[in-house]
Amino acid sequence: MADLSQIPRLFQGSSVNRRIFRAAAAVTAMGILVKIVATFKEFVVAGVYGRSDAMDAFLAASLIPGLLVNLISESMNQALVPTLVRVREREGHERAQQLLSSSMVWMCLLLAAASVVMALTARGFFPLIASHFPSAKFDLSVRLFYFLLPMVLITGIGTNCTAVLNTFDRFSLPALAPVASPVLIMIGAWWFSGRLGIWAMVYGTLAGALVQAALVAWMMDTHGYRFRLRWYGMNEATREVAHQYWPVLLSSAVASGGLLVDQSMAAMLSSGSVSALAYASRFVSVVLTLLAGAVSTAVVPYFSTMVANQDWAACRHTLRTWVRLTALVSAPIALGLIVLSHWLVRVTYQHGAFGASDTAVVAPVLVMYAIQIPFYVSSRVFYRFLVAMRRNDLILYCGILNLILDIALNLILMRWFGVAGIALATSLWMVSTFFFLWYWTWKLLPRKTEAA
Repeated sequence: MADLSQIPRLFQGSSVNRRIFRAAAAVTAMGILVKIVATFKEFVVAGVYGRSDAMDAFLAASLIPGLLVNLISESMNQALVPTLVRVREREGHERAQQLLSSSMVWMCLLLAAASVVMALTARGFFPLIASHFPSAKFDLSVRLFYFLLPMVLITGIGTNCTAVLNTFDRFSLPALAPVASPVLIMIGAWWFSGRLGIWAMVYGTLAGALVQAALVAWMMDTHGYRFRLRWYGMNEATREVAHQYWPVLLSSAVASGGLLVDQSMAAMLSSGSVSALAYASRFVSVVLTLLAGAVSTAVVPYFSTMVANQDWAACRHTLRTWVRLTALVSAPIALGLIVLSHWLVRVTYQHGAFGASDTAVVAPVLVMYAIQIPFYVSSRVFYRFLVAMRRNDLILYCGILNLILDIALNLILMRWFGVAGIALATSLWMVSTFFFLWYWTWKLLPRKTEAA
């Protein structure tokens, strides 16, 4: 069992780690509020739609828009933030504003172009996602997908504004803004599902994305960065962002390929398997968002600053502190989810259209997903350091390895464990990710004698 009494000792003598802790605590606190609302939303959605064909169709339709945001917008944030911090410190705020505006133009064009391409080719690639859906269920999924596409651009803008706010040590309110999405989805499912059916989920999702983006764009403007879509030309900083962007984009594409593989293979199993995978992942995603998301968000500006100043001693201390801390906190939580899996699923979901047989399917999937938690959370510290070091090529190589492992492990484990085998495959390649990132972090970090 992890010794949580070690936690206070990890912060002794380090003002940077205390600042990271405060930032992570703020993100976690706001994240808890968002997750409480999101969890209540899951109660409502499960009670209204259960593991129905309509819910399967919606989940399949919403997969691609979410992946596009992660591919393009999140990749841009990872490439932009280290350079934005460096430009702001060395060249001033106005030059940083120009870099942000140019990067925002680039990101919006990519998001819009990707959305158009996906819309034109939907009938071609959707059979890969929903290969075993009946004809009516397949057609519904495609129609839902078309209407969900605007969220790609809207959510992309929101995530970009949030990343910029974090570089100013603004964490609390941006972390609270996502509460708009579950609130509006819940309202749609509650009051409009009788008249609109699954389309109430679509309209609630779009409205939530729009409100969230508007809020963080306004916050960014109040803290000195204007939401401006203007191209300032290709200069040294812009070229640096572009150079770092493409490896991250390709890495995200490979990682997203793993999600598509899981979705497609779950669709090959019995009806409701896609929903079972999604319902089980909700519990784990709460932990990953609150722990990994908070720590990952908090360390970004500090690693970027330390690497820019070549403060390797501070990097080393921060890495050791936060890897130990995340392991100490996340391992007991993972064990708790494993032990209480059946009870959690029954208490959370088993009402309305979600019955005892559904609980029996979802609980083992949750057990398999929970194994990854300590490895995922701790690996995010290494991941953010490598991004700050501008070694995004290593992130790409790791993603390729993971995709190969995911496909191979899915093929083997789903034969033995069904849909739970897909979740176990995810946990196993996350263990591989942890050791890959750990090795390269310590290999690249200059030794004490070199730093001296």
